[in-house]
Formats: sequence, C-alpha cells, structure tokens
Amino acid sequence: MNHWLVKSEPFKYSWDKFNEDGRTFWDGVRNYQARNNLREMKEGDLVLFYHSNEGKAVVGIAKVVREAYQDPTTDDTNWVVVDLSPVESLKNPVTLEQIKADEQLKDVGLVRQGRLSVMALKREEFDRILELGN
Repeated sequence: MNHWLVKSEPFKYSWDKFNEDGRTFWDGVRNYQARNNLREMKEGDLVLFYHSNEGKAVVGIAKVVREAYQDPTTDDTNWVVVDLSPVESLKNPVTLEQIKADEQLKDVGLVRQGRLSVMALKREEFDRILELGN
C-alpha cells in the first residue's frame, strides 16, 4: 500500500463537504507531476486530506476507491482523476507549522514542494502526521 497527500482549498472543496458527499473524483489536477502521482494511486491506498491556503492543515484520512481514469471535466486525455472516499477525521488538525517544526517530517513533500497538489508520502511520514493528529 502507498500513502498520499492531496490538497484542496476549503472554500472550493472542504473536508466537511467531502464527508457529506461520501465519495468524489479528484479532478482539476493540471500539473504533470501531480497527474503522475494520481496515475500511481491504487485502490485501497490511504490519502491525507490537506486544507490549503485557509487553515493549512491535514484534517482527515481518505482512501482510493477507484484508480485513475479519464478526467470527465476535460476532453484532454492527458488528465486523469481517481475516486476517493473519506475514512475519518483527525482528532486534531495537523498544521503546516507543526509539520515544518517536526524533525521527522523535514523532508516531506508538503515542505519541499509546497505547490504540488498530489504527493506521495513515505509510510513513516504518514504515520507521524497521524500521530500528531491524535
């Protein structure tokens, strides 16, 4: 199993709205590296949901429930989506400030490539963020 982090601006698509919907396809990715990460996601992979811009915190855990397929919001075959479902909210959101201050997370993609919207996480990074959130 692989571990991931996806970013969403809460005013566009929040964790609360995601939980209300129960499932969504992750669209709007127009960066090749992020797109390649979507293509690597496998059913059952776990995904941290991060509120970007406002809040700047990991707020929940989702899982991949359908692997990459053509993005239905565009005819351009370069772009794909995956389907995600929420698993659980973190007891305490883990802020970007906390992540940056944690020695175990100094190399996490969220710190190194802050603008990337879909990124891989090492198992240890994923677990450490969950530890900080509980």
